Amino acid sequence: MSDESHEALRDLVRARAAAVETLRAHRQQVSAFMFKHGRLYPRNTSGMMRYLRWLQEQRFDHPAHQIALQEMVEAVGVSKERVELLERTIGEFIPAWSLAPLVQALQALRGVNPIIAVTFASEVGDVGRFESPRQLMGYVGLVPSERSTGETIRRGGINKGGKGRVRHMLVESAWTYRHPPKVGKMKLYQLERHRHACVR
Repeated sequence: MSDESHEALRDLVRARAAAVETLRAHRQQVSAFMFKHGRLYPRNTSGMMRYLRWLQEQRFDHPAHQIALQEMVEAVGVSKERVELLERTIGEFIPAWSLAPLVQALQALRGVNPIIAVTFASEVGDVGRFESPRQLMGYVGLVPSERSTGETIRRGGINKGGKGRVRHMLVESAWTYRHPPKVGKMKLYQLERHRHACVR
């Protein structure tokens, strides 16, 4: 694909990121409204559809409160659909993209889903242009900051320079390495069948 196509896909990925921020803002608005009225969701709000159903079941004495909630819930629903549409569209463009092999390879890492992989590839480009991993990490702002005084060098937290969106996603992905990897029973069964097939 041409440079123009790469730029187009990067714009699409950024549009998706903006849509996610809009969805987050609408969800926070709903949460603040419900908290103000003492309505606390009894479960984790990560289950979006169940959470939306719970919101739609809420009833207020004053019609104005009911209308306000309904408007906010509809805004969340529209934002959610927009994010999903953009993600599907991105998925449709990836197979024909020149960096599709990189997107596929990145997903072999724990915590890296297709969106994280395509965001990395669209923002960073061909990783072969970096002379070392350290240079790549410097590009996305994941190298430690330094303070030098004479012969003394003090290292601090990451410098947070470069590509903030990529850095944020990589840090979130890295959190999955806190826990040991787990392979489900179905995956073990598939691996065992594959091993037997190779032996034959």
